[in-house]
Amino acid sequence: MLLAPASVPAQADRPGIAFSAAKPGEALPAGWKNLPVVHGKAMTLYSLVADGRTTVLEADASHSASALMHEGNIDLAQTPVVAWRWKAESPIEGADNRKGAHEDSPARLVFFFDGDKRKLSFGDRASMQLAKTLAGEELPYATLMYIWSETAAPGSVIPNPHTDRVQMIVVSGKPGDAGKWQSLRRNIAQDYEQVFHEKPGRITAYGLLTDTDNTGATARAWYGDMKFLPAP
Repeated sequence: MLLAPASVPAQADRPGIAFSAAKPGEALPAGWKNLPVVHGKAMTLYSLVADGRTTVLEADASHSASALMHEGNIDLAQTPVVAWRWKAESPIEGADNRKGAHEDSPARLVFFFDGDKRKLSFGDRASMQLAKTLAGEELPYATLMYIWSETAAPGSVIPNPHTDRVQMIVVSGKPGDAGKWQSLRRNIAQDYEQVFHEKPGRITAYGLLTDTDNTGATARAWYGDMKFLPAP
């Protein structure tokens, strides 16, 4: 899956999202847009639902791939840590993020980064040009994802099968994770430097993604509040 950049409106509000502050059935929060991964593919349905006494975001994918995205209003110098909750109903049968034909996940956090594309290899620049030709938009300089995957151990780093400009870090999916809320925390700046071997540029957009377009399966996941925090 090649994830095209999201065209989202600029927002001056604080980064992150508090789904818990909304009511079930309300419209998606301002500044967040459900955008296709590739134009022409079916869209994942995102909606606000009740989870006990708390409102959360429910993602329902059926042979679909779209991301709920926000313009990148994160200052990594001040708040490099992301903290969030999510729950995947079950693994996606046949999914394997190491293989292009099976590269799906029930839950992902996605971060797009700016950077100097002149430093990239000819192959990377060619991949970006191909993505622009096919999707009508250029790929970001780099994309970092935190993903739910049962085929790789937490902590594993998986390059996207099509381009190493998209790097995925497995944070969930071990036996027993399905059907349970998990509270997670990662240092985005440190993770970026680990997988791309340079300091991160500006985050241009970030969001959530549940996708089953490659396997043709169905998946359901829930996302709780997402916060950006200073490093400990």
